[in-house]
Amino acid sequence: MTTARTRSAITAMWAWDNSVDPADDPRGTGYAPAAPDRLAAYAVAGELREVFLAAPWAANDGPVGEWFGRACGALRGAGIESSALGDDPAWLHDPALVGQWLTSARAAAEFDRVHLDVAPWADPGWADGKATAMRALLTLLEVTRSVADPLPLDVTTPWWLADEPFIDGAGATGSTMLDAVLTRVDRVSILAFADHARGPGGILALAERAVRAAVEAGRPFTIGIQTETPQGADDAQFTFFDEGPVALLREAALVRDTLCGEPGYLGVAVEHHRAWRGLLGV
Repeated sequence: MTTARTRSAITAMWAWDNSVDPADDPRGTGYAPAAPDRLAAYAVAGELREVFLAAPWAANDGPVGEWFGRACGALRGAGIESSALGDDPAWLHDPALVGQWLTSARAAAEFDRVHLDVAPWADPGWADGKATAMRALLTLLEVTRSVADPLPLDVTTPWWLADEPFIDGAGATGSTMLDAVLTRVDRVSILAFADHARGPGGILALAERAVRAAVEAGRPFTIGIQTETPQGADDAQFTFFDEGPVALLREAALVRDTLCGEPGYLGVAVEHHRAWRGLLGV
């Protein structure tokens, strides 16, 4: 008698690097495992359903643009969805730029979704200008959703946006920054960086309110976890790098087992391809 193999709890990953030599294109990062066929093979081996794939500026031009088109094609050929991933903070100040970025990406490749990972909270001025920064983000999301149509728009957000009160022109008393974001996107990746799933400070505790907000808004969601080195993650407690691959899979499975009954739960997403391979030692 054979037992059906349980599918991996990890269903998606961010992929920021490309395989192009910087000498051939200044946008290149020279990461050989990001070659289209190797990237797709890694995603298949990890049983992923989607890759958030960094789309370069002027993606319809040059070696990095060619890589992006071939990478999207390789993922599609392997039965894996790709999202054009963008993170340029300049878009917060000039949202029209996102239209140029997306137009060139569409000319270079066929992909399934658009995913923004623009983080105004990473700016040193965030603490003193949260409301202004959030309004800039919301405007960017509105513009992006318009130019992306008919492709759906997704966004990366930290778990604690569900704890930040925010009132905009369409808001109601008691709404949060995450509530405002959720009304402007189709899906959300909730970052809950910790090195364990359950207990105080764990992934599930961090993400709880954000998950509830996504469910109430009717927005599908993934839970984002990190595999960077402790130095890259700011502290060992925010990453699985020291815990290793067995702990990563075990704790991701605990997240899945807890949240799989929630409407819209899509799995665990790993930040990011290069770091994950580093954790695996490959």
